[in-house]
Amino acid sequence: MDFRSEFLLRAAAAARAAGHIFSEYAACEAALESAWGRSRLAVEANNLFGQKQSHPPLAGTGTLAMPTQEYLHGHWTTVLANWVKFSGWAQCFEARMERLRQLSGQYAHYRAALAAVSGDVFVQEVSRSWSTDPARAAKVLEIYRTHAGVFSGREVA
Repeated sequence: MDFRSEFLLRAAAAARAAGHIFSEYAACEAALESAWGRSRLAVEANNLFGQKQSHPPLAGTGTLAMPTQEYLHGHWTTVLANWVKFSGWAQCFEARMERLRQLSGQYAHYRAALAAVSGDVFVQEVSRSWSTDPARAAKVLEIYRTHAGVFSGREVA
């Protein structure tokens, strides 16, 4: 089993343990957001979704300041951001669901994502507000389609 398959299975298990909806799709989101668990943010902070710190601070184990790329005004820009540090992946998935619930009154896309009847719709809706990358949903769904066999025990080459 390659590192991508191992990452997806571990992430999906953590998502299920945390009560995250569409856990397999959430694992694919985490794969994209964390460079398959290899990003500095994932390694040092167990932060698989690029969850930024807020005020008051999100529950976690601290904050990690580091630069990120944001798609702003039609081009990619480097900005410094404060990120939530989590004790583990399950806590990260738990906090992500809580963030979606908290912001669903403010963001119609999060409300629609939480009411989605399929993983595809969940990803499309949540991606409209979660990230500044306009191609995020397509990237996540490509990861899912490419690796869907991992979740059913039928690895896709």
